[in-house]
Amino acid sequence: MTRALPLMIQGTSSDAGKSAIATAFCRIFAQDGYKTAPFKSQNMALNSYVTLDGKEIGRAQGVQAEAAGIIATTDMNPILIKPTRDAESQIVVNGEPYGNMKAMAYRTDFYDEGLRIIQESFDRLATSCERIVIEGAGSPAEVNLNDRELVNMRVARLANAPVILVADIERGGVFASLVGTLQLLEPQDRERVIGVIINRFRGDLSLLQPGLEWFESYTGVPVLGVVPFIPDLWIDAEDSLILHRYQGQRETPRDLDIAVIRYPRISNFTDVDPFFVEPDCRVRFVSREEELGEPDLIVLPGSKNTIEDMQFIRETGLAACIERVHRERGCTLIGICGGYQMLGEWIHDPAGVESPLQSMKGLGLIPMVTTMEQRKTTVLSKGIARFAGQELELEGYEIHMGQSVFDQNDAAFIQLRNGMDGYCQEEQKRIGTYFHGLFHNDGFRTLLLNKLRADKGLAPLDERPSFVALREQGYDLLADTVRRHVRLDVIEERMKEFEQNEVRKR
Repeated sequence: MTRALPLMIQGTSSDAGKSAIATAFCRIFAQDGYKTAPFKSQNMALNSYVTLDGKEIGRAQGVQAEAAGIIATTDMNPILIKPTRDAESQIVVNGEPYGNMKAMAYRTDFYDEGLRIIQESFDRLATSCERIVIEGAGSPAEVNLNDRELVNMRVARLANAPVILVADIERGGVFASLVGTLQLLEPQDRERVIGVIINRFRGDLSLLQPGLEWFESYTGVPVLGVVPFIPDLWIDAEDSLILHRYQGQRETPRDLDIAVIRYPRISNFTDVDPFFVEPDCRVRFVSREEELGEPDLIVLPGSKNTIEDMQFIRETGLAACIERVHRERGCTLIGICGGYQMLGEWIHDPAGVESPLQSMKGLGLIPMVTTMEQRKTTVLSKGIARFAGQELELEGYEIHMGQSVFDQNDAAFIQLRNGMDGYCQEEQKRIGTYFHGLFHNDGFRTLLLNKLRADKGLAPLDERPSFVALREQGYDLLADTVRRHVRLDVIEERMKEFEQNEVRKR
């Protein structure tokens, strides 16, 4: 039985651009006619993706599967770690909750089981595809963790994968980070590194050339490419570390001002990505009372710890400020998932599913009570929403632990095949829903934004961008950029060389 050719992308740090480079290779290999799958053995992220069979994986692997033109499965990310509190996370195995674990317990007690799970998932992918693009996590040079790591060089050895090391030049010290990483690798692992890619470069490449020549001479490792910074690349991110990149519109004057509440355990924040491509929207992430201002729309996004994030917005004064702006200024409120739960009257967690705090009073703007349960809802959803005098087909996905109950809900938002979802009071300007991806529906987003414009006495915008089309264009742009700036011929040659060496060993 033939096995897929693997290629592994590792980085000198978190947010070095591993996910984007891996996404590019998924698209490139697919364009070249290979059935390609992404793989990340262990992913720590609060931005997740729901597979067709209702399982949960890291969002980056779902996006990479889209770029490769295949259906995402849990084998592409067998272990997902979702932080709930400091030093504690929910562990998701093969797409389903495994349990909550402290960091040390995960490292000491779960390692052997985790390695078995990873091996089985990789083997299934390797016998069903022709290429596998493997993504690492953080840095492979974490010397305090490397004896029991499950995501970098241990996986490269398991897969017999050549490794490309990616460094972000925007951070500064790019050569120091590359050289330091290489020097801290074990000799057998350093031999796996077939080259490096310098990512997010801006400016005149000739000014960087002396450094590239020095690096190759000093380390003996080739520079496979320098990838330029790509502005306005709308490919879903998964790590909240990326949120600093969302601040560019803070001072940009636009007709509509959108405030997104940023609490400590914010999840699936990419729900608001479509607003960034709208010509009349300014989007701001807000974590302090004095930052809120007087927006036209406030979005309360998802949360991995709804009770403690609700506590956060109360203690910071944001809760009172949100209520005041909503009631006095007529600002529209939309809560998604955890944010929807916060808009209700109470949130209860009697079993300590997310928090040791058993109850927390919500904002009291939607007449419902939410109770956290051990069972997790993960499903791709479709339904019909009634909004602004129209009926709209919506697609989205649900990921939540809680069940929300109304005494009476005569303002349900979305008609599902087997029930109702959410709450919508247009006159009161309050919407709540479990539908992640709500704003990715171009028709609903257009109606919503034009309604906000009408409230301000502004004329509607008849033409708005299609976010779905922009994302597809983004995959192609990313692949084209990497093709132009990276030595794909060298990478192809080294991948086949690793395969031949493996065949000889057998």
